[in-house]
Parts: sequence; structure tokens; C-alpha cells
Amino acid sequence: MRMNNLKFIILLGVFASCSSSRTVQNSTKPVRNQNTVKPVKIPKKDSTAASRPILTQPVEEVFKVTLPAVNREFRGAWIASVANINWPSRNNLSVDEQKAEALSMLDMLKENNFNAVIFQVRPSADALYTSPIEPWSYFLTGETGKAPYPNYDPLQFWIEEAHKRGLELHVWLNPYRAHHTNGGSVNSQSMVNKLPDAVVRLKNGMYWFDPANPKTQGHVSNVVKDIVKRYDIDAVHFDDYFYPYAAYNKGADFPDNATWNAYINSGGTLSRADWRRDNVNKFVERIYKEIHAEKSYVRFGISPFGIWKPGYPAGIVGSSQYDELYADAKLWLNKGWVDYFSPQLYWPIDSKGQGFEALLNWWESENTLNRHLWPGLNTVEVKTSDRPSEIKNQIQISRQILKNDAGEIHWSIAGLTKSPAMMNTLKNGPYKEKALIPKSPWIKAQPLQKPTLFIADNGSFAQVSWSTKDIGSVFQWVLFTQYNGVWETEILTLENLTKEIPKYKDGKTLNAVAIKAVDRLGNESDYMARKIK
Repeated sequence: MRMNNLKFIILLGVFASCSSSRTVQNSTKPVRNQNTVKPVKIPKKDSTAASRPILTQPVEEVFKVTLPAVNREFRGAWIASVANINWPSRNNLSVDEQKAEALSMLDMLKENNFNAVIFQVRPSADALYTSPIEPWSYFLTGETGKAPYPNYDPLQFWIEEAHKRGLELHVWLNPYRAHHTNGGSVNSQSMVNKLPDAVVRLKNGMYWFDPANPKTQGHVSNVVKDIVKRYDIDAVHFDDYFYPYAAYNKGADFPDNATWNAYINSGGTLSRADWRRDNVNKFVERIYKEIHAEKSYVRFGISPFGIWKPGYPAGIVGSSQYDELYADAKLWLNKGWVDYFSPQLYWPIDSKGQGFEALLNWWESENTLNRHLWPGLNTVEVKTSDRPSEIKNQIQISRQILKNDAGEIHWSIAGLTKSPAMMNTLKNGPYKEKALIPKSPWIKAQPLQKPTLFIADNGSFAQVSWSTKDIGSVFQWVLFTQYNGVWETEILTLENLTKEIPKYKDGKTLNAVAIKAVDRLGNESDYMARKIK
């Protein structure tokens, strides 16, 4: 479809260049393009050559305007596959049923002006995609290692359908969980049996990779690199599970005596707690660097537990991820080993010991390298009498604190799909207008070329079309229309290359049109504008 539209636009461009210019005066005179080819004289070959005409290339006129800034905010939702929390809703659905559920969720997100999906593709050392490294997920087909029938690649399906709707697709992986208690029996295809010397069993029945084992680090690294290399994803996402929560092992210490003793025998001097944190720190840094080495534009995000340590900031009480999960999330943010950071702030605004605003302000104060800070919101079950109003107010507080780099991720999509009141509150309130994702200025990107804009008269409508030479680098478009001197903006998906625009609307007259291209990092191209007669 893209190629057909593109051919049409190219033909239209040839037609437009052969006809007289449709550009008319703005309040400022049109400026000649300095890159226009100068007239070329034909060399004389005989006495009649002097009478030949001088060939010239049509001169492009640039119409200068001042366009409004486009709304920017990251609006994501987690879609969990573990234990069939969100998708697929059961592990025995047909492929058609799986696809129908996925499309329903993606349509809902598009219609409610979200712009990102955080999709769990590796819940427990398994795959909801075609993997040469790990087995098919039990949560997809009801048996670890069993492919869907008829065979298809769920991740590829989700990527294509998300991008069609202007949604980013972030792949969510749990790095260390090797088998979930809801994941059926441990069979011969399970990584528990394929990497037995890197896996330990916890007292609650789960299996966990030992983060200190070099085999663990190498294996998970290979999984991440494989996904980044083979799939057109926008980001990689880790959640809050590093070393497991203490309850998973019924309060007993994590069973890593083998790797701890090896460390001590090799001359290690760190305390056991610092050694565990160091294992995770090095791993996070490694993953961040490896992702960008493979594809510089693919971002890395982490959504840690919302509290670093009790007392940070003053008055905060609760679990310490630093001491229980051996996750020094503050360090990762301080070092810039993430492109976005989404602490799970799952408490109400008025919570006595875990206040939403106090925690977000503290994390913002630690964001010394100005990475994206987009909090996780407990949309599905925040403890309050009026959940929609609470989430709306949390979004407003986030915008006040984060200003031009605002954003949030909703846990989970069920808080939207199962709550019409929540969806109505967001769509009619903070998400009333679409938004581009905030830019990531620390990631270098090749500037997009300025699109070419064509306008044809179609009676009471202006038939507007556009194209660009580097369409492979474009993710979206922003179309600007000016009525009676006031600009309106519209964010369009990639396949949109033409639009019929009314010349008169609500008693107002169409004055001008402009177009910009937007890349997958949210960077905008220069604009091309045309005045309407």
C-alpha cells in the first residue's frame, strides 16, 4: 500500500512541477531556495546553436510560517502475558482469537490517544516470539516449547499492528525469572533443564537464574541482542524483578552459595550484599550498551519498585529494593544507563508513607543526566474511592513536575479495558488530544529531510498530498492547517500520504497548510508550507 501511494505522490509531484506554482503571497514575500540550480547554457556547436533556448529548472518558493509546538507526552500501558494476566487471556485460545484480542487492545489504545505499548514477550525464560534461544511460552499455547498452530510470530504481529496505529512497541522481558508457578510443569524444553547450573529453586516453587552466574548474564544478553537485531522494536523494557522479593523464598536468603564462594575464593572483597548489587549493576550497564551498539535508536527502559530506600525522601516508609532486591536503581538513573526510567509509584497522592508526589519529586532530583522519567501508575487497583479521578490527578502532578518531558505508564491495560469510567476520564481530560513522544536528545539521529507538499484544488476542498525521499526513516507525520490565522495540528500515521481538507469549516476559511515528518525518536523535520487561494 505504501509503494502505491508513493507512486501516486511522485506522479502528482511531476505534474505539479510542470504546472505553474500554486504558492501565493504570505505577509512575508516568498524566499527563493538558495539550492536552486542556476540556468545552464548549451555549449555552441554550430552557427545555429545561439538561437537555442536556455534550459532552467523550476524555482521552488519557500513560504515561511510560525507553527505551534506539538503536544508531547509518553502514554504507555503494560500488557502482561505472565499467568495470562492481560494477553492472551487464556493459554488455549486459537490464533485467530489471540489476534482478535490483540487488535481490540491496540484499537482501544489508539482511540484513547495513547502512543506506546509495553508488551511482555519473555515472562519466564520463554518466548512469545520465534526464538532460536528459548522455548515457546506456556502462557501462549499451554505447553512450554509448543508452537502456535497455525504457526505465526506474535511479536511480529504486535509490532506491525502497533506501528500501523502510530503506537510504539516496547518489548518487556523479565531478566531473571526462569519458571513461574503458574507456568505449568517444568518439561525438557524449559530453561530450568537446559541451564540447570545457572538456575536455583525458591521455596515458593519458582525457579530463578542466579544473577551472579556468568552463564545467566551471557544467556540473557544473547536473548536481548537477538530480539533487538531481528525485530523492528522501539525499546527494551525490564521491570522490578532482579533478585527476587524475600517472600518468594519465604524469608530465607537467596541460595547463591556456589557463586558467592567462587567470588570469595577468587579474592573478592565486597560484602555479600554489595556483591549482589554489583552483579546487577554491571548487567544493567552491559544491556544498555549492547542495545545501543546493535541499534542506536532502540531505547532501554526500567520500571523499578517505587521506593529506593525508606527515608528517601524523608517520611517514606516501606520495602527497600536496594536491600531486598539488590537493585540500586538510583545508581542506574544517576549513571544514565537507561533511556527512560519508570518507578512504580502505585500509591495514592495522599498516602502517608508513600506519597506519589513526594516520591516523584525525589526521583526527579536524582535524574541528573535528564533521562526520561515516566512514572508507573496503578491504574488497575490504586487504593482510593475514586480511581479515575486519582489517576487523572496523578497525571496532572506528573506534568507539573516533569514539564516538557512528561509521561506515564499504566499498570495495566486491564485498568482501561475493564473500566469505561477510567477511559472516559482520560479521553475527555488529560488525553483529549494526541501527543508525540518526548525527544531523546542524548541519542544521535540523522536529521529527516523536509517533506514535499502538493496541493490540488478540489472544489470546496484542498487535496493535500506529501512525500519525502527518506520515508524509511519516518514514523509519523504532523499536518498543520490554518483557519482564519489559527493553526490546528493533526498527528498522522505513516501510511497517510494524502488528505482532503475542507476550505471552509465552522465559518472559517482555510489559509495555509504545512507538513512535517517525525522519526521514531520523536524528532521533527523542517516543515514545508503552502498558502491556500
